Amino acid sequence: MKPVVKLSNVEKHYGKVKALQGVNLELMPSEVLGLFGHNGAGKTTMMKLVLGIIKATHGDVQVLDTDPMSADAFESRKHIGYLPENVSFYDHLTGKEVLSYFARLKKAPKAQIEELLEQVGLTHAIKRPVKTYSKGMRQRLGLAQAFLGQPKLLLLDEPTVGLDPIATREFYQSVDKLKSSGASIILCSHVLPGVEQHIDKAMIISSGKQLAYGSLADLRLQAQLPVTIKTQGLNGALRADERFGDFVINNDELAVPESNKLDIVRQLLEMPNISDIQVEPANLEQVYQYYLGKPSLDKKEVQS
Repeated sequence: MKPVVKLSNVEKHYGKVKALQGVNLELMPSEVLGLFGHNGAGKTTMMKLVLGIIKATHGDVQVLDTDPMSADAFESRKHIGYLPENVSFYDHLTGKEVLSYFARLKKAPKAQIEELLEQVGLTHAIKRPVKTYSKGMRQRLGLAQAFLGQPKLLLLDEPTVGLDPIATREFYQSVDKLKSSGASIILCSHVLPGVEQHIDKAMIISSGKQLAYGSLADLRLQAQLPVTIKTQGLNGALRADERFGDFVINNDELAVPESNKLDIVRQLLEMPNISDIQVEPANLEQVYQYYLGKPSLDKKEVQS
């Protein structure tokens, strides 16, 4: 099975500014990648490389088995959906007219237009000019545009900006549905809560450098972040038990290494008054903060 997107040692320089340095990525069919980093980290630059808007300074970019800068990429672009961070449409067109325009460009079926407008909650504004839309409504229209044609590859740059909680939940349901139909997705977001359960892999970048890449389980393991175990019914007995003393973070919680998790849980289950146990691995926010806080040079680089 070939990757939908493959970046091999990719760099992008703007004069002396190195926007991306040595990035490697393989995005497989039906896979969702969360792309995380601060403003200016290089996330949007990476998306522009994948879209063929800009050319890599060094390295190789392959999208749907084609160089996105080549003439052959014209056909493959019909199978790509893109939502930029700041959506902009012709203000005098209605929502339906905007989607009709993009449907013609992508040769997507017209029957999809009203279905997508209903899916993103814009049926009531289907005949209204875009200039009357709020920011959140424009974002919803942008999502509908990106979903046109059942894309094989979907690039979403801050897709939940301006969406209320209900619309955000519905958006992620749409992402899950596209993934189940075979689409691959690169999702850029500053809003980490809610993203974790919808991605297969994460890439964390800072100042153009790839700090971490892999499944969340892999990143947790590499970071050796502790697992939090919450208990009920022990009423402070954890502190009095020498088996748990080094791990207690408050009266009812433990922070234990992943390698000790099963042993600790077994010992807790033996305690007579235990009524509940919750085991929580490090969440995406904690993983993100860990890798951002790491020194930029690892031991191998220092030794060299």
